[in-house]
Amino acid sequence: MIHREQDIIQWGIDRNLIGPTGEATKFGQWRKTEEESTELLEAIKEQSIEKARDAIGDIIVTLVMQAQMWNFSMEECIEAAWNEIKVRKGRMTNGVFVKEV
Repeated sequence: MIHREQDIIQWGIDRNLIGPTGEATKFGQWRKTEEESTELLEAIKEQSIEKARDAIGDIIVTLVMQAQMWNFSMEECIEAAWNEIKVRKGRMTNGVFVKEV
C-alpha cells in the first residue's frame, strides 16, 4: 500500500467521489489527472520544487481515486506495472527511455 492510500480513499468517500454513492466518473477522474499533470509540466518549466511536489502528490491522489473506481489497490496497479517493466530493455534517447520492441 502506498503511504496514506486509505486516508485518500476515505477522503474520496467523504466527498462523494467514490464509494457506493460516489458521483465521480472514470472519465472525469482521468480529466482531473490530466489537469494535475499539466500543473506538473508548469512546475517543470518554472523549476519549482514546491509546485512539483504538490503536483506529483495531486496526481497520485487522482490515481488512487481512479484505481478505486476499478476496484484496484495502488499496490495491485504498481505490481502489475512492475511485472511489465522489470525485464524491459531499451535505451535513452533525448532524455527519454525508449523500450525495445
